[in-house]
Amino acid sequence: MRPSGRETTELRNISIETDVTRHAEGSCLIKCGDTHVLCTASIDERVPPWMKNSGLGWVTAEYGMLPRATHTRGRREAKNGQSGRTQEIQRLIGRSLRAAVDRPALGERQIIVDCDVIQADGGTRCASITGGWVALRLAVNKLLSAGMIQSDPLLDNVAAVSCGLYAGQPVVDLDYPEDSEAGVDGNFVLTGSGKLIEVQMSAEGSTYSREQMSSLLDLAESGIAELVAAQNAAVAG
Repeated sequence: MRPSGRETTELRNISIETDVTRHAEGSCLIKCGDTHVLCTASIDERVPPWMKNSGLGWVTAEYGMLPRATHTRGRREAKNGQSGRTQEIQRLIGRSLRAAVDRPALGERQIIVDCDVIQADGGTRCASITGGWVALRLAVNKLLSAGMIQSDPLLDNVAAVSCGLYAGQPVVDLDYPEDSEAGVDGNFVLTGSGKLIEVQMSAEGSTYSREQMSSLLDLAESGIAELVAAQNAAVAG
């Protein structure tokens, strides 16, 4: 039995509210159970200096957690510098979103996706990727409607979900009690059409078999399909 009482194949309740900030070109508040992340996408008509005159667009991401996103207060990284964990997560978000972007079609501009964790209960990087795509989609829609780009640079949805072995059973969308005790923990990033972008798998006290990994991927594919449906419903309004 999972601590939450969910079935092994059951995601936490998903909510994606769009246009939650006034100034960002794209924004959403994604809630995956008790994990809540504010995602905003900002359009910058400049690219990083090393990309100038390349004709290519760029999508990047930044990630952070508010001090009381967790059960104890964390120190602000703006004051003390980014941790290695934060840097790794924001690079993952950026890589994941770029995987489904036609960079020439975006034109020589960049979109910065900011993911700020308001409340954490496991799976913050996955929620950030899933919500980050929604914010990115909304920002790109504004470029299209303004005639600033001629074709849609977003090739597919991008979403992410965690899967792991909890009490010896494969489960999807781990919350914190499960994540902290899982024997195996993995994060799966896929496109809407089911193509793999990135898989992060690690044994947290026990090894796992090829068959178990396949079962986790099966769970991830099913979960991603639900997340993509939620993304599309949110964007459609």
